[in-house]
Amino acid sequence: MSAIDIKKVLSQLGVKDEVNQGASTGKNWMATGDVIDSFTPVDGSKIGQVKLASVKDYNKVVETATKGFHEWRQWTAPARGEVVRQLGNALREYKEPLGALVSYEMGKSYQEGLGEVQEMIDICDFAVGLSRQLYGLTIASERPGHRMYEQYHPLGVVGVISAFNFPVAVWSWNTALAWVCGDACIWKPSEKTPLTSIACQNIAQEVFAANDVPEGVSSMVIGDAEIGKALANDKKIALVSATGSIPMGRSVAEAVAKRLGKSLLELGGNNAMIITPDADLKIVVPGAVFGAVGTAGQRCTSTRRLIIHDSIYDKVMKIIVDAYGQIKIGNPLDENNHVGPVIDKDSVNNYLNAIEKAKEEGGKVLVEGGVLEGEGYESGCYVKPAIIEVENHYDIVQNETFAPILYVMKYSGDVTNAIELQNGVVQGLSSAIMTTNLREAEQFLSGQGSDCGIANVNIGTSGAEIGGAFGGEKETGGGRESGSDAWKVYMRRQTNTINYTTELPLAQGIKFDL
Repeated sequence: MSAIDIKKVLSQLGVKDEVNQGASTGKNWMATGDVIDSFTPVDGSKIGQVKLASVKDYNKVVETATKGFHEWRQWTAPARGEVVRQLGNALREYKEPLGALVSYEMGKSYQEGLGEVQEMIDICDFAVGLSRQLYGLTIASERPGHRMYEQYHPLGVVGVISAFNFPVAVWSWNTALAWVCGDACIWKPSEKTPLTSIACQNIAQEVFAANDVPEGVSSMVIGDAEIGKALANDKKIALVSATGSIPMGRSVAEAVAKRLGKSLLELGGNNAMIITPDADLKIVVPGAVFGAVGTAGQRCTSTRRLIIHDSIYDKVMKIIVDAYGQIKIGNPLDENNHVGPVIDKDSVNNYLNAIEKAKEEGGKVLVEGGVLEGEGYESGCYVKPAIIEVENHYDIVQNETFAPILYVMKYSGDVTNAIELQNGVVQGLSSAIMTTNLREAEQFLSGQGSDCGIANVNIGTSGAEIGGAFGGEKETGGGRESGSDAWKVYMRRQTNTINYTTELPLAQGIKFDL
């Protein structure tokens, strides 16, 4: 695919190519806020328009979602799972147009757009199985004739705030699990990618309506920062799951904590790959290059730093610099291209400012960056992937720049020194080590190794499978989404004790005779 008939794609997904309503209760669309345009970074053209939700619209959505939750939680978990199974099948039917819209509106490659929709399908499959495995524990009681156990109940209304870089997948990671757990969900998608979110809401509404799911279980509000603040401060929202920058996450966490609510945060990443003398360079190059330039460096798991042993530094960097010379930048719908545009002009400016800042701090440019101009680059959002030799302590290196900038540095001695550099940032999302040395690999994965939520051996930092819990430590937020037992965050835990005797013994042998 090298071009897109956007009107046809929008029509297939039930999205208007003019003004769309930015709030939905799952049955009714509404919005009373300002109208915004959605522009594609591919060629700069306008795709469509969306009328934003106001706080008044948000309050209506919350009221409906709360009522919907009270009904939905009474459905059996397998029955809820059946609805999610049908959603997964619907996503299979819409995979190509939805993947194309993701690519066109966000700017990632068409293959990555299809891959993002596949992640949605995969999490639906995972959630269906989970719907029959919402298990508790039986616990031995110290009191004779007593049974003690734990069980999990639906939590309530869950707010999901997602970012532009994965405009649909992150929503599904949260909602597929929350729905089988019995929760209602309100989605606040990024204003930079509103049409993909409307498409997903349309697909969900179609499936939910066919199954008579209560109104409000799948809701959406596209709005500005005021809507995000309303979600964070609303006591009716049991859990706020927020994906985005560290400053945004800190703001959400403070607001939610102030009302003693629950939050799940997936924030910035400053991910490093360690390359040791025992690395297999055949896998180092594709892992490092894709990690750094894939999605134009706009993944939270993108490889930001390469930490290379000084004994192989020159050799490794020659190979990587040569590989950068082969990167094709252009229309992401053309599968011959490796890299598409960044999301908008603000991102371009952040990219340029970061390069200048790195130079000012003493960085040495190994692969020159810059903005591409001319035919095919009319949007002004296409930039060259850059490589800069730096020191880990540079201020710009310590902060995440959402762009294809790769910082490289040397380490000497054993892998302990590399791990110290890897951990020497405030973020703690993803990390990787390239080595065939078993001792180095095990040290990296030990408690004295990587301090990130994700630690990989002989694969890159970017990309994650649905089956594993996804998330990071430190200022990345500490949340976990997707696989493993991440479902527990969407439920409330309850401990139950049953006395089936005619006596009332107290715990710890306490006597209280009357």
